[in-house]
Amino acid sequence: MSFSSAARLLLASGTALTVVSMPAAARGAARQPARAHAAGSVLQSRQLWATINICNPKDQPDILGVRGSMPSDGHSRDKMYMSFRLQYLNSTTKHWADLAGSTPSFILVGSGAARQGGQSFQLMPVTGRPAFMLRGLVEFQWRRGKMVVVSTRRPTTAGHVSLAGADPTGYSAATCQIG
Repeated sequence: MSFSSAARLLLASGTALTVVSMPAAARGAARQPARAHAAGSVLQSRQLWATINICNPKDQPDILGVRGSMPSDGHSRDKMYMSFRLQYLNSTTKHWADLAGSTPSFILVGSGAARQGGQSFQLMPVTGRPAFMLRGLVEFQWRRGKMVVVSTRRPTTAGHVSLAGADPTGYSAATCQIG
């Protein structure tokens, strides 16, 4: 499937993609060893994950929800941000590619403790075209003032517990097929 075919998957009111946010449940720089320790612990945490928590349910047709979870870095004043994007599996190259129109911006999810956040995407499949295999990609940032102290990405995986928004309740998947 070509990139232009994937872009045609989504057409809604002249917009390639409509994104709806789901409710999400300035000191000096730290010394380098402390920053490295914080980065290592958050990057290895079981609280760092991304999942698909909505995949085209009957009560929300053509909706795909992506949810992420991130741990605190141990600094109560550091702010935690997430960005959410969709990717499709290119049937020719067998690689994941960003879906046109899903360029994310970062949203503040909180500070001081583990947090979850999510975003829902309204998809408009083109009638008569094959279904697309989709996944989410969540980027996580821990910021101290304007400085990003830790940043990482995670593709969606199954087996996680969403604190809000899963449809049906408890739903968690790595991929979603819509079309």
